[in-house]
Amino acid sequence: MKFSVFQVSRKGGRDKNEDRMGYCYTRESGLFVLADGMGGHPEGEVASQLALQTVSALFQKEAKPSVKDVPGFLSTSMMAAHHQIIRYAGDKGMLDTPRTTLVAAVVQDGCVTCIHCGDSRLYVVRDHALLTRTRDHSYMEHQPPGVVRMDRINRNILFTCLGSPTRPVFDITGPITLQQGDKIMLCSDGLWGTVGEEEIVEQLATQPVSDAVPDLAERALRKGGARSDNVTVLAMEWETANAFESTRGISTDSISDGVFASTIQSGVLDSMVEELDDDAIERSIAEINEAIRRSALRRT
Repeated sequence: MKFSVFQVSRKGGRDKNEDRMGYCYTRESGLFVLADGMGGHPEGEVASQLALQTVSALFQKEAKPSVKDVPGFLSTSMMAAHHQIIRYAGDKGMLDTPRTTLVAAVVQDGCVTCIHCGDSRLYVVRDHALLTRTRDHSYMEHQPPGVVRMDRINRNILFTCLGSPTRPVFDITGPITLQQGDKIMLCSDGLWGTVGEEEIVEQLATQPVSDAVPDLAERALRKGGARSDNVTVLAMEWETANAFESTRGISTDSISDGVFASTIQSGVLDSMVEELDDDAIERSIAEINEAIRRSALRRT
């Protein structure tokens, strides 16, 4: 695999940054993930960090060096992240649970497959046009045709997220076969809520990601003003010929099967959360599968 990548996260006008993002890769597979801890609930930064740690840990376990079942991995890791947040809240005896959105993409075998829950988005730009983007799990985006759209101030009212007492809703997009020069961008609503879609596509289409990402983040902060939301952006460009003249270029062709590289630091919140080990992950998956099995039995 060959790609260039750039990421940035800014606090904006908020008291703290509850967004988290990162990527990791083996010789044959790459994971890109972003989470936006939800305001109005406690410890959003913990929820987003737990989500990243869980998905990354499962990716390291499964990518040997590629993931056998990408949609299955994404579904399992999404539910495992949700379960870890619920467990964290239960262990602390919290009356309300931390909550977060999540968008994650696996790039493998020349394709990208994405999963998302909430309103953190993934965009794919090709040949100066938007190829696809995720559809938010918000009441505004899911209104029936012909219904007057709610005011923009209500754009962030979601009907699902990770950490909620109800089972999260998620959608899988892809696989999409990538072409040389395709741009994939993950972002929190702090970006797309203030920068229009046409402007996002134009910046991604006309600049390398190392320029487009910080430029888009600055535009969002400037438009958001003193009350700007957290702005977090992670983007990659697929197999661009000149990408590897830059320090942001990554080639996995020369690394061995057992190598795993990651920018997702599990120690960021060591004082607040326990790092997941293999036993904890296995228990989480087993509990989720058992809950799904019981649910299926009740429906039959």
